Formats: sequence, structure tokens, C-alpha cells
Amino acid sequence: MNKLRGRSVTVVDGNVEKALRKFKKKIQESGILNDVRDRAHYVKPTTQRKLKKSAACNRWQRHLQDQSLPKKLY
Repeated sequence: MNKLRGRSVTVVDGNVEKALRKFKKKIQESGILNDVRDRAHYVKPTTQRKLKKSAACNRWQRHLQDQSLPKKLY
């Protein structure tokens, strides 16, 4: 039997839908799809830094919002 390399699933009893779901889950967990999407087009290093910095700021704002007390309703 030929040894399979990389991400693969076996089809059992002709159940292709189940095998496809398993394959999609493996790809999602490994992060391959995100890498392919990121490499679809070139992003300049300065733009990449700005995007990362804005994402960090958004995460921090969300964190602060979760930590704050609710507003008074009187």
C-alpha cells in the first residue's frame, strides 16, 4: 500500500461527506488555510506592522471593556 503523506483522510463505506468534513477540520486545525490566504497577495512590511498594531490596540480595548464596571442605570 502506498504511504500517504501530509493531510489525508480515508473514505469508509463510500461516505465522502464525512471524510470531507474530517479533512476540512484537519486543515482548519493545522492553520494551512490561513497561511494560504495570507500569502495570496503581498503586504508591505510597514502595512503589516500597522495592521498588527491596530489589532493589538483593538484587543487591548476589548480587554479593558471587559474589565470595566457596568454603567449605572438611574
